[in-house]
Amino acid sequence: MQRLKTYIVEDSPVIRDSLIAALEEMTPIEVVGVAEDEASAVHWLTESNNAADLVIVDIFLKRGSGLGVLRAADRTQPSRTLVVLSNHATPEIRRKCTELGARKVFDKSNELDALMLYCERLASGEAGNSVRGELN
Repeated sequence: MQRLKTYIVEDSPVIRDSLIAALEEMTPIEVVGVAEDEASAVHWLTESNNAADLVIVDIFLKRGSGLGVLRAADRTQPSRTLVVLSNHATPEIRRKCTELGARKVFDKSNELDALMLYCERLASGEAGNSVRGELN
């Protein structure tokens, strides 16, 4: 099983650190970078020498929005898998995120196990990149 190079956009240091620890311990993920705001994330994602198989994005950031990150990430390297992890996973947010290229939208409060399972499936090739806008 390949290790997924993963970039995380999350503005809460506590949540970000906990998420990284859980992902790296429980799934075949290697976190290659993090950002806490839209501008930093877009800058990293648009640099040609920065590569990530998976980008995990929170929607509400201290500065900017995860929606802007999704727009930039999908335009610059459409082959990456984009997922959203948010406390605001309403039907409208889910719809908007999938329109912007997110494959999945997970709720932080009750779908962390589903995120972990998805990461495992993605690393094993079971959750291929061919289907866009796949809803939960």
